[in-house]
Amino acid sequence: MTDAARKTPLYDLHIELGAKMVDFAGWTMPVQYPAGIMAEHAQCRDKAALFDVSHMGQVTLHGDAPAAAMETLVPAALTTLPVGKARYTMFTNDAGGILDDLIVSNAGDHLFVVVNASMRDQDIPLMAALPGVDLVEITDHALIALQGPKAESILAPLCPEAATLKFMETTTATLLDTPVRISRLGYTGEDGYEISIPQDKAADITRALLAHDDCAPAGLGARDSLRLEAGLCLYGNDITPETSPIEAGLIWSIQKSRRTTGGFPGADRILNEIANGAARKLVGIQPAGRAPARQGVEIQSETGTPLGQITSGGFGPTIGGPVAMGYVTTEHATPGTAVTLIIRGKPQPATVVALPFVAQNYKR
Repeated sequence: MTDAARKTPLYDLHIELGAKMVDFAGWTMPVQYPAGIMAEHAQCRDKAALFDVSHMGQVTLHGDAPAAAMETLVPAALTTLPVGKARYTMFTNDAGGILDDLIVSNAGDHLFVVVNASMRDQDIPLMAALPGVDLVEITDHALIALQGPKAESILAPLCPEAATLKFMETTTATLLDTPVRISRLGYTGEDGYEISIPQDKAADITRALLAHDDCAPAGLGARDSLRLEAGLCLYGNDITPETSPIEAGLIWSIQKSRRTTGGFPGADRILNEIANGAARKLVGIQPAGRAPARQGVEIQSETGTPLGQITSGGFGPTIGGPVAMGYVTTEHATPGTAVTLIIRGKPQPATVVALPFVAQNYKR
């Protein structure tokens, strides 16, 4: 870890809990706890796991029309987003590639936005430059994610408003006499919440949630294996400035009104791919053996023709074997297609499969 790595408001608690800390996007973060990544992964799938995601960038956008201004940067429809609703979208560049993905919530008189930690130095100035928009970066709040099928039963007794939310809904509430923002969403494929908490109350609230028999802490390692099984893209791996939302299978995040009007960076390419298809697609890859296929592994046809590369890969604890995602040419993207992976110089059989590997369990 570098000396300059920032600490979240929960750093001391992580140390107390025995976390292994690593430098991630300039922050000192827990990668795992003594139970280990496999146990933390299972905890989230079966009960509930609590993640510190305070490294993510939290901002509010104020002004006369912040939603309309944001629509000049993203392909999502935000002016029609109802109060109390959140929407997944991405910043695009003029070439139709993805600069970052983010969550935008309509908080009533302003927008609440959460961006990736690694890209906050790009994203925040991008939004701050919007005309007529007053951006405030929230630096005095922690952000935790309570994820898993038991998340509601853990949180609702302490905060009844949590039970009223459905997937991709958000509200302000009081949690242990503390004003917080609770959003029902996450990055694991399971039901759950992200909670923005004043930093001076973050440790107390986190301890109260962890005191529940069905809740345990989890780190970055389990967060990655969970999102991979759920078929969720990781910025810098599965989505990049070179990949388009259509190639990445994210057409669902572009509402119909934006598919006809455009008005966002890279609209020409993106709308053309919506109409005519993309040359390649992000797919699930199931290696036949036990060897995991990591980022950068070449994907070939059975006859040796290069098709693309693995973008994310590892062991899927719920699946009980290796899982991966990667880009292949569209004609080879049909589930069931046999492909070959070149792992450490040796060809290994694999199969294109439909995403996600594990069914998503959101409360809709």
